[in-house]
Amino acid sequence: MKNKLTMWILVAMVLGILTGYIIHEQAAPETIASFSKNIKLLGTIFIRLVKTIIAPLVFTTLVVGIAKLGDMKTVGRVGGKAMVWFISATWVSLLVGMVLVNFFKPGSYIDLSQADTAGLKDLMGKTQEFSVQKFIEHLVPSSIVEAMATNEVLQIVLFSVMFGVAAAALGEKAKPVIHAFDAIAHIVLKLVEYVMNFAPFGVFGTLAAVVAEKGLGVFQFYFIYFGYFVLGIATLWVIMLSVGYFILGKRIKSLVQHIGNPLLIAFSTTSSEAVFPKLTEELERFGCKNKIVSFILPLGYSFNLDGSMMYMTFASLAIAQAYGIDLPLGQQFAMLLVLMLTSKGVAGVPRASLIVVLATCAMFKIPPEGVALILPIDHFCDMFRTGTNVLGNALATSVVSKWEGELGPERTEI
Repeated sequence: MKNKLTMWILVAMVLGILTGYIIHEQAAPETIASFSKNIKLLGTIFIRLVKTIIAPLVFTTLVVGIAKLGDMKTVGRVGGKAMVWFISATWVSLLVGMVLVNFFKPGSYIDLSQADTAGLKDLMGKTQEFSVQKFIEHLVPSSIVEAMATNEVLQIVLFSVMFGVAAAALGEKAKPVIHAFDAIAHIVLKLVEYVMNFAPFGVFGTLAAVVAEKGLGVFQFYFIYFGYFVLGIATLWVIMLSVGYFILGKRIKSLVQHIGNPLLIAFSTTSSEAVFPKLTEELERFGCKNKIVSFILPLGYSFNLDGSMMYMTFASLAIAQAYGIDLPLGQQFAMLLVLMLTSKGVAGVPRASLIVVLATCAMFKIPPEGVALILPIDHFCDMFRTGTNVLGNALATSVVSKWEGELGPERTEI
């Protein structure tokens, strides 16, 4: 079943690109706009189906996981190990982007005439003021119902940790509730199987829409920029998989096989949220204990976005190069620190990476309008950075499981 789904997703990717290209080449502009709008609904349906699952899955699995961990000392130890990995991976990702941009100077190849000003206006409307107040508002929920309704994962995580710690403190009295949440989590995971059957349709709709609208010609002016970005992603994968091999040994190959489906779906839909439930299931099949997966994975979705972090540095400095702005090394490291902090407050915002780049450029006196230069190619870059985010979180969860001595043998059922 798993291999069949992968095959159909690959078929959908190819058909989506071909269909989009034919429409782009043969249809009139108004037909293209109508086609893109309507076919994109397939992707929208798939993403919305998955989003209905995320809040109950995060809440139930995290509460059960915290309760099973037992006490605050264990929670602190596991959380501390996770943060060591997250911070280390974030800095490596940022540095990879910075080194590549300084060495290859991809921004100097960007054609200023290809700026997508319409897309920029849309982004400007989503830009937020980056401050301690905004971060706290994004972190601490005013209502758990509101947080679940809007899929604010970080807020759900905070409430779930508090709820789980309180449940663990009550001991026997809380066990019926924990058993009920455990049953709900397994029901939601069963729902995942049903929703994933719609994945090929979502993949087809998403790719057909973007190729019909942009065409394959989008790569003509951005081939070098895109090529160096993919080189950066490949470098990051080599680093992450090498560290994974050092810690997990030969099981790293099995891990990649287990997360193949989630990687493919994330890559083609550009949505990490779309694979959260499936990734949870596959990590448990790999051998990670439920109590570790349910604690680390939701945290990773807010604090461990390796592909996005690399892209933020890469894009910000490339825009500076496109405008001929020379940033000293000290300013570049200051930018890295700013990116590391500000990125944690917009994890749930669509096109979060570009919104952070937009704000950071303004802060360092780089024309924020420069974001319009990279918008035409952004969807394709987003495919790679989203897939990298999934790999990074799978590695983080598996590594912490290993460090905790909680990485068991692979199993077919969870």
